[in-house]
Amino acid sequence: MIESFISFWPELWKALQETLIMLAVGLSASTVFGGAIGVFLYLWSEERLLKSPKLRFIVGGLVNVVRSFPFVILMIAAGPLARLIAGTTIGPVAASVPLSIAGIAYFSRLVELSLMDVSKGTVEAAQSMGASLRKIVFSVLLVEARPSLILGFTSLCISYLSYSAAAGVIGGGGLGDLAVRYGYYRFQTEIMVATVVGLILFVQLIQSTGNYFSRKMDKR
Repeated sequence: MIESFISFWPELWKALQETLIMLAVGLSASTVFGGAIGVFLYLWSEERLLKSPKLRFIVGGLVNVVRSFPFVILMIAAGPLARLIAGTTIGPVAASVPLSIAGIAYFSRLVELSLMDVSKGTVEAAQSMGASLRKIVFSVLLVEARPSLILGFTSLCISYLSYSAAAGVIGGGGLGDLAVRYGYYRFQTEIMVATVVGLILFVQLIQSTGNYFSRKMDKR
């Protein structure tokens, strides 16, 4: 058993690196673009800010369309875009393209919901003091919503870990691909168990970290 794991370690290390690449690229894109879309969805819904029902309907509809796709189908549909951006449809970088698309749609809704939890009285108070829209967004909304945003980002990280494992099934590499190749095709059950246990521990670490920082940021 120990010799098996020692010989298996280089493959595990490579798979872990591929998973981390997918997480880094996908989470970065989701945070930047998904966060921006979520902020605008909120602003477009508020009459005293940037109320625009048409824009909210169009952009919100596109977000819903992306979220309605099962991830495996989204990966296949995004193949041409992945080839255009990464030059290939396989590997962790190519898999990061559909991961980013799914994450942007997912995180934008989490951001919108987090901002909706901010007291309208707080926003109105900032407006009455002459705060600009930029200051309201960055100094009021995002600051007040920090605990919820952190929990939302934590949820996004965990979902991404699951998506990245699914990406391995169709050529994305990573821990999911490793578990299938060794645990399913080669009948090395101990390898699949070790991979699953590793993913479980990773999820627990992410959730615990997110909960800790959310509590630290909650000033209520």
